[in-house]
Formats: sequence, structure tokens, C-alpha cells
Amino acid sequence: MKKLLLSLSVLASGFMVSAQSVDEIVDKHIAAIGGKENWKKVNSMVMEGSLNVMGREVGVKITQVHNKGSRQDISVAGMSGYEITTPTGGWVFMPFQGQAKPEPIPAEAVKEALDDLDLHGNLVDYKEKGHTVELLGKEDVEGTECFKIKVNRKNSGEQTIFVDPESYLIVRAISKRKAMGQEVEMKSDLSDYKEVNGVKVPFSVSQQFGTVVFSSIKINEPVDEKLFAAPSSN
Repeated sequence: MKKLLLSLSVLASGFMVSAQSVDEIVDKHIAAIGGKENWKKVNSMVMEGSLNVMGREVGVKITQVHNKGSRQDISVAGMSGYEITTPTGGWVFMPFQGQAKPEPIPAEAVKEALDDLDLHGNLVDYKEKGHTVELLGKEDVEGTECFKIKVNRKNSGEQTIFVDPESYLIVRAISKRKAMGQEVEMKSDLSDYKEVNGVKVPFSVSQQFGTVVFSSIKINEPVDEKLFAAPSSN
């Protein structure tokens, strides 16, 4: 019986060390990107850039207001499209993909996008937001042994992030989302971090379809929230 109690005690201690370790990494990451207090002042973000897809230049503009709305405007070959998400609904219009008019985003996708409306990020006050984090050890990312952390988000499911052990910046994020009834994995490599209004943000994001390079990121600029309104049915 004493051996069993001792084993349980050791096991519990192991869990405590693990929890302390992951919180220490999270705290260092938040400090590296500007600190919690600076991030909690972020109310809006406007990002403009471009990516090259099969030789074509694609313009990208992302406009976000904290926990209120997000809009991605895409321009290519003289055509413009957009995707809007809010806490209660969303719409997409991509004419270069054959759409003739805006269409509503499925309710499940709207729910999955809720955590992405949080401009402060999943890790700032993660416990209060209903997320959990777990340290999975280390894993190689482009030659660097990074901390591997699983983030179980309240609405959006699981995300795995990889934190550089020297800079404590996130260099890779892998999210699992549902599309067409199936679970798909989305990988983003983040780099070229720069300071904007006291916080650090990546100016380069590489995904399966290409690399978006942002030429401008503005924080706390005035944003007309009509941008997130439901499109006219006319």
C-alpha cells in the first residue's frame, strides 16, 4: 500500500512539473512577443501583403477587430473576393472559384473560427478563455529542436505550436479543421517577426498554397465595422 501511495505521489509530482514547465514556456513566449499588457491593448489589426500562386500575384488584405469580426479581401486577375467571419455568422465570395454571389459559411465553420477572432492570441490568459495546453516535448523544425505544445482550444479544436527555444517565438502552427465533412490539417510556418506598436507579429506566413508576405501591418487603426456586415442579397 505504501508503494502504491508513493507511486501515485511521484506521478502527481510529474504532472505538476510538466504543468509548470509548459506555463513557463508560455510566459516566456508572451514576453517575447511584447507582453500580456501590450497585447491586451490590441483592438484592431489591418494586414496588407501578397503571395505568388502559379506565377500570379495575389493581393491579400486582412482586417480584424478583436472578438467582433475578421475580413480577408483577395484580389487576383482583376477580380476581387472576400471572406467574412463574425461571432454569429460568416460569408464568402470568391468569383475566381466560380461563385456568382456571396454564400453563407456553415454554422460549424463559424464556430471553429471563433477563437481566431481573438487578436490577443490563444495563449494570453488561456485558462480564463477555456483553453488548455500540454507540453509534448521537443521536435525538429527546419533544424531547430523546438518546444512542441498542444493547445486544445475551446471552440476550434486542437492546435499544435512549435516554439523556438532561443527566441521563444512560434515558428510553426498546425491546426485541425473540418472541411466537407472531413478533418484536414493546416500548417503555417511563421517568420520575419517585427515590432508594431509594442508587440511582435510575423510578416511572413507560409502555408500549403504559398507564402504570404505582408508589406504593412497596422495595429489599433480605426476600422469601420460595417466591413463585417452581411452582404446585400441584391
